Amino acid sequence: MPKRQIQGTVIKKAGDKTATVLVERRVLHPRYHKTVKRFKKYLIHDENNTINVGDTVSAVECRPLSKTKSFRLLEVLKEVQKGEVE
Repeated sequence: MPKRQIQGTVIKKAGDKTATVLVERRVLHPRYHKTVKRFKKYLIHDENNTINVGDTVSAVECRPLSKTKSFRLLEVLKEVQKGEVE
């Protein structure tokens, strides 16, 4: 079975080797038939502490690393320049 991949924006460096990623998805509202945004936060494992707040990253599902962390950093898709905040 393929591993689940997520893509989102780093919103917080939670601790050593951990970051919080905000993932956005768009769904159709059942009654009003309008596309609405839904958000979910995931904790991901960053072994080398390479990502910063504002970076767009891709992560892959792995075995549970802690009570709430079960994703590993796959790659950094877009880095934010120092001093720039999105």
